[in-house]
Amino acid sequence: MVSETVQVSCVTNGGTKSNESFKRKHLGSDEHASASRHDSSDAKGDIGPSDRDLAANINEDTQADDASKKVRLPKELTFQDMYHNQDAFDDDDEDDSDWEPVQKHIEILKWFCTNCTMVNLDDVFLCDICGEHKESGILRHGFYASPFSPEVELVQVESEATGREKEIWSEASASNCSTAVGFDERMLLHSEVEIKSHPHPERPDRLRAIAASLSAAGIFPGKCCLIPAREITLEELQMVHSSEHIEVVELTRQMFSSYFTPDTYANEHSAHAARLAAGLCADLASAIFSGRVRNGFALVRPPGHHAGVTQAMGFCLHNNAAVAALAAQAAGAKKVLIVDWDVHHGNGTQEIFDQNKSVLYISLHRHEGGKFYPGTGSAFEVGTKGAEGYCVNIPWSRGGVGDNDYIFAFQHVVLPIASKFAPDFTIISAGFDAARGDPLGCCDVTPAGYTQMTHMLSTLSGGKLLVVLEGGYNLRSISSSATAVIKVLLGESCECEPENIVPSKAGLLTVLEVLKIQMKYWPNLSSSFEKLQLQRAMYSVEKKQKQVKRRRVFEPPLWWRWGRKQLLFHILTGHFHLK
Repeated sequence: MVSETVQVSCVTNGGTKSNESFKRKHLGSDEHASASRHDSSDAKGDIGPSDRDLAANINEDTQADDASKKVRLPKELTFQDMYHNQDAFDDDDEDDSDWEPVQKHIEILKWFCTNCTMVNLDDVFLCDICGEHKESGILRHGFYASPFSPEVELVQVESEATGREKEIWSEASASNCSTAVGFDERMLLHSEVEIKSHPHPERPDRLRAIAASLSAAGIFPGKCCLIPAREITLEELQMVHSSEHIEVVELTRQMFSSYFTPDTYANEHSAHAARLAAGLCADLASAIFSGRVRNGFALVRPPGHHAGVTQAMGFCLHNNAAVAALAAQAAGAKKVLIVDWDVHHGNGTQEIFDQNKSVLYISLHRHEGGKFYPGTGSAFEVGTKGAEGYCVNIPWSRGGVGDNDYIFAFQHVVLPIASKFAPDFTIISAGFDAARGDPLGCCDVTPAGYTQMTHMLSTLSGGKLLVVLEGGYNLRSISSSATAVIKVLLGESCECEPENIVPSKAGLLTVLEVLKIQMKYWPNLSSSFEKLQLQRAMYSVEKKQKQVKRRRVFEPPLWWRWGRKQLLFHILTGHFHLK
């Protein structure tokens, strides 16, 4: 029988002591018979050592090594020997005060997802949060890139997926385009310099992903024309912001890295990028209102709707939408509508136009009783000093809000008020952080939802519509949503607006609250409010019926009513309720 052996070494006081090697064979094997004929005769003339002699020899060896208080083990042991000598591996009796284990620095490798910036361990290839591949090609091919494959495998797939669209738009040229895009690569220089434990969500890759998607679809360059970029002038900025705020932003040109708030960074290029973004929005507004182009999309950063009169915050330096609104008015527009569907309330835009009746500001955002950033935007904030009713806030009470709730609010609040206001020019503060998959917004609006909302607003102002990019931090979500919006601007046919939209219970309650408050300023909302009140009552009746039905799944026997089970009878039949 062949033996099984294992190498063993003893560690004592930081050193390794090698023991004599031997093999112990299983009794009954031929090798054992050969070993027993070894020349080790004794006085009695025994042929070989007995089991008792072998044990005695081992005991003598053990006693000889008594100074170390440890059984001397051979290098090679069978598993059976190891089992019978478990005490030999116990170091409790030894003085190991000067024993120091080898210190090894274990570095945990990790990578940050290109799509959502979430951290992942190096041994996984797909992001645990969004499922994007570690080597995703989204920055090169936009949302057409497969989320599950590395970039090298995408070129052929992307070409096939967008070939038909490129053929459709290839005949178009910038000379006869009706949709303008504002973009300049210098805005990509605005980035966070300080290396932190997690990438900043407002990063240059946001514009890269959208631009890659538009290029892959053959939309831009192709169908859309480019507006030349310029820095906004000091005089134009002073119509929106205080001189102190403008000076503070300009000071960042002299700093390698700086922060307005813990999450609002700047570098030496940020002031230039912010002025380019504001200048593009102003020129787009003027070009659209004057009729040089029909509509436009401002592909700009840093975003702006949190920037107020005197402060930069929420990743925003200058308020691009406010600059565009005043530029449109300078071009001749008397009334401007701003619809802000960014998941965060545009506190800066509201502050700038809070007392202005010529600009109607409508915002749909998560609020949750003021617990969601920035905490402003309650339905009771309606404007001040004669401009009451010209600020309309639709504050969602929870996350996860999707297409149905947004379109329902558009049908019953946004469009009725906007139609009554009759704007000459419409601006969308288009943050895409309410999109499905966004790590900050945690809502569920799809590209189809943004398509519907854009289509509804395009019916206002004679089609004079400017879309200004605000937030949105999942690259796949922001690029697919922005592409869907621009396709509406280009005149692509949109599916018919759904008529019987069923909102969530929380969404219905929010819309009812807003209607009740705004009816004082917009009487045309009364009929919608009464209709929805009836719908809410029907929901309540249906809910009670379902509760009663659940209680009566089990019908108890009638005789329980007079017996010892009468209490249980009344509970099951709904006549008695436990608190």
